[in-house]
Amino acid sequence: MRALITGLAATGLSPDEARFLARTKPCGLILFTRNLESHDQIRRLVVDAREAIGRDDVLVLIDQEGGRVQRLRPPLGRALPPAAAYAAIHAEDPVAACALARSQARLVAADLKALGIDTDCAPVLDLPVTGAHDIIGDRAYGSTPDQVAALGRAVAEGFLDGGVLPVIKHIPGHGRATADSHLALPVVETPHAELSRTDFAPFRALRDMPLAMTAHVVFTAIDRERPASTSRRVTDRVIRGEIGFGGLLMSDDLSMRALSGSIGARAAAVIAAGSDVALHCNGDLAEMEAAAAAVPELAGTSADRFFAAVARRAVARPFDPAAAVAKLSQVLANHAARAESV
Repeated sequence: MRALITGLAATGLSPDEARFLARTKPCGLILFTRNLESHDQIRRLVVDAREAIGRDDVLVLIDQEGGRVQRLRPPLGRALPPAAAYAAIHAEDPVAACALARSQARLVAADLKALGIDTDCAPVLDLPVTGAHDIIGDRAYGSTPDQVAALGRAVAEGFLDGGVLPVIKHIPGHGRATADSHLALPVVETPHAELSRTDFAPFRALRDMPLAMTAHVVFTAIDRERPASTSRRVTDRVIRGEIGFGGLLMSDDLSMRALSGSIGARAAAVIAAGSDVALHCNGDLAEMEAAAAAVPELAGTSADRFFAAVARRAVARPFDPAAAVAKLSQVLANHAARAESV
């Protein structure tokens, strides 16, 4: 397997894509709205892609956070509240908020598993601050490290209860960014001690999770030249060292404008910096080929981390779907009422 998670162009696998998958054997796929037409079509696409690769242990990812970031929307998926809805409940009843967040994640996991999707790029553990770009905004589970960690863990464990792998993101933190890394390279000049106390803390609390996604953000206190995703210093000293994350580390999307250089150069850079896997999302076959050519086979410690993550796709624990739907409706109603009162 190749140290690459790749997107696909459309709702069906083209002959050229099938040949690419068979030849390069990426360790994962990621689905976007362009790939989603019906439940039967999604299941067929996942089966066809896995058959082309020739392995059942390939990860199939999606961004299904809720709120602004959910690829499966009605009628294909449920309406889901943003993380901020749980943050509001947590301010009044922390125990109830965590139980509700875990219940929603368990329900989403069941929906994803039914489609052949086994990995959700959530929860967001970023800690927003006043004046930051709103790219995180209501995707955050609160404004304190403890609250973000508590709700983030509830969500991650809800996914795991359903046999779906969570991806904590964007390690070591995107909350202070004053730019959207899809469009530009954010630079954070906060002192290291403050970052450690705040931004890094939720990731440290969830360092036992199987998967994490890096941030395309420069932290000048640690590396003035490179974003975290391409910085060996950030990976070694902060992500693996100070935070202590031991799972499979993937980059954020290589095609985001925060990065510079060719796609091949970007792919090589994230691997050289210590990511186990490069992530390329846009489904452009020429770029997929360039990324695949620039990354190695998944081997050694990186392979160990991959298979350790796969092993955590345990058989889903039983749950009461009707009760979970009722709880989700409660959160949606509460969120709508709060929005109307503003």
